Amino acid sequence: MADSPLQLVSEKEEGPPALPHNIDAEAALLGALLIDNRLVDDVQRIIREEHFFEPTHGRIYDAIIRMVVDKNMVANPVTLKPIFEADEALKALGGVSYLVKITESGVALIGARDFAQQIYELAMLRALIGVGRDMVEKAVDTSEAVDPREQIEEAEIALYEVAEKDGESGSTKQFVRAAAESVEMARIAMNSGGGVSGYTTGFESLNRQLAGLHKSDLIILAARPGMGKTALATNIAFNAAQRHARDQEDGIEESIGAPVAFFSLEMSADQLATRILSEQSGISSEKLRKGAISQSEFRDLARAASDLESLPFYIDDTPGLTIAALRTRARRLKRQRGIGIIVVDYLQLLQGSTRTANQNRVQEISEISRGLKTLAKELEVPVLALSQLSRQVEQREDKKPQLSDLRESGSIEQDADIVLFIYREDYYHNFGEPGMITDKSTPEEIAKRSEWESKNQEIHGQAQVIVSKQRHGATGVVTLRFEPEFTKFSDLAFEDQRPQY
Repeated sequence: MADSPLQLVSEKEEGPPALPHNIDAEAALLGALLIDNRLVDDVQRIIREEHFFEPTHGRIYDAIIRMVVDKNMVANPVTLKPIFEADEALKALGGVSYLVKITESGVALIGARDFAQQIYELAMLRALIGVGRDMVEKAVDTSEAVDPREQIEEAEIALYEVAEKDGESGSTKQFVRAAAESVEMARIAMNSGGGVSGYTTGFESLNRQLAGLHKSDLIILAARPGMGKTALATNIAFNAAQRHARDQEDGIEESIGAPVAFFSLEMSADQLATRILSEQSGISSEKLRKGAISQSEFRDLARAASDLESLPFYIDDTPGLTIAALRTRARRLKRQRGIGIIVVDYLQLLQGSTRTANQNRVQEISEISRGLKTLAKELEVPVLALSQLSRQVEQREDKKPQLSDLRESGSIEQDADIVLFIYREDYYHNFGEPGMITDKSTPEEIAKRSEWESKNQEIHGQAQVIVSKQRHGATGVVTLRFEPEFTKFSDLAFEDQRPQY
């Protein structure tokens, strides 16, 4: 009787394909390390024990590292013999004599680093296969309620972890490398001509105070409603993106600008775009919203929009993001768009990853601020997060914000590398405007009105950016000009920007 098609298929079926590996490269690398222990310094920056496909090779590698690095001893077949003499897995490979066998060829000494790099890359491929299998298993499992978007976010996190596990990186950095990076920062600041070692804010006075926005920093920009914190954040983000685009066109490799990811949890993308177009076209945002513009103004608007087409400025206006979802999206933008600055507007609108009955709002904000700081370090980008201030500011005679005014959690102050406050004296001054002078006004009323107008003329259109905390330098006050009709901040040429406290 002829075999059925099913039987024929069964006979030809094979098991799953072997995972990527190179046992010979692993053995050759171990042999090279046992011959010349000095190679350990180079190799341990690339691979770890878990990168070896053969578990016994991984344990031999770990024993070599511990003996050479931790104990400052020579690692060779003789010194390793007591450790592996009773090792059953090594016996399957030939016992202690296997350690001698892998040192017999000195050819591996020449390509030890290349062997290590290949072992690492093959380990990454195996990790990628593992992520893929997990994705498939979770996707086909419908036994419980599933959230596809949550699975996508989990998959992106897993893929990002595989992509970012660079063999050269690690939590421990030799001082000479850290010092070299510090010198490089100083060189960039010197060459920038403006003392900017990080990314530019677009404001000469603010750059002078902060030396720019630095990688891995969490910068908190806080103010009461109406002070212009979204406007300032948008201006900074736009300035950095525009500088990057301009430097790219000019062929400048070391730009102090950067592509920007702007997470707007309060305003929609079109509202943010309107603000930027208002600033660039010189048309008030109110006129743009109402459409009350002339043909010539519309041409200016179209020209400004055309100039901004290639701007590396990416807006995510998804409402109600969790800190976990924001980190996932930021990783994706870093990978796909190469973003160098992240802006979050604003911190209190983010949600914790898991909200439980036992978790109060203060704990949730603490989780969010820690998450933003972790994101800054993980992606090595500055994170500019906006924050609301508590109402106690309004209850004081002196309305200037203080660190204690940061709303809902002291962890914001603790996690932040820089804390900036915006204070506009004219905003509060307008609330105390006395009545207009009339024929019936008393001398006291006339004097009061005159005094108010004199003060108003002095402070009108000025905004103070108060640097209340800075890990890298002095605190102080920077005064900027603010044009509310265009939601635009700019430098004051005459202002003395020396630190005041």
